[in-house]
Amino acid sequence: MADVKRRRGDRRDGVLLRDIDSLHYITPYLYPNRADNEAFISERIDLTAVNEYLEKKAAETGEKWTLFHVILAAVMKTMQLRPHLNRFIQGKRLYQRNEFTAAFVVKKTFDDESHEALAYLKFHPEDTIDDVHARLMKEITTRRGEELDNSTSAMDMMMRMPRFLCSFLMALFRKLDYYGKVPKSLVASDPYYASAMFSNLGSIKLRSGYHHLTNWGTNSLFVIIGEKKIVPIFAPDGSYEMKEVVDIGITVDERIADGYYYAKSVALVKKLLSDPKLLEQPASQEVEI
Repeated sequence: MADVKRRRGDRRDGVLLRDIDSLHYITPYLYPNRADNEAFISERIDLTAVNEYLEKKAAETGEKWTLFHVILAAVMKTMQLRPHLNRFIQGKRLYQRNEFTAAFVVKKTFDDESHEALAYLKFHPEDTIDDVHARLMKEITTRRGEELDNSTSAMDMMMRMPRFLCSFLMALFRKLDYYGKVPKSLVASDPYYASAMFSNLGSIKLRSGYHHLTNWGTNSLFVIIGEKKIVPIFAPDGSYEMKEVVDIGITVDERIADGYYYAKSVALVKKLLSDPKLLEQPASQEVEI
């Protein structure tokens, strides 16, 4: 999508969808705010296959592999194969995003006074889970260093401004945001301009749950990963087995796709997590659901 020639109405970060039905055209006018159009999906994932895969990859590579690597790779592959998930609405128009990106917050150190940094990753159709792992580890190392991302640098500068000037600039930025004209240097690492934003609450021992979307930016998909736990998994005959699971919460802008599309997309994520070896194929390679 990044090489598509821009036409009138396209944005720097997305192609205007012109051939859409009347419902998708009118909906942004009826319900203009993304935060008013959230749908929340909660899923419990059996980690038996994932744990075995992580143990195998760690033994093979001698590197650290975590649940976050697998879930990130699974969601990004799903977005490649289910491109409606990579749409967004801004300025009352529906766009197909040019790139596949993921964002998350990195805690510098795990203590109360530690600062946070914004991580922003770009993915490609040929990427495998090994590419995701390498890119993720590099980004985390960078963000835990002294270097500031673009968005944090801009916020630090605005923090030194008087309140009236900060309010004026934010009103201006919101207008520019509406038309897709916010300077790229200011939002290059803004998580609310990413295809999907992730929050790994399990890393700080919290359960999964709902997280809101925002009217700022273009992010239409927010993924919450909870803490792993042991629960009984029941068979049809009533017997059960204790297994390790993780709960995942997904908040989506319901205007960019319908329930059936979301259901098949969630089924694909679950399929990939039940057989993580599929993530070693290029992200654009089809998977049967």
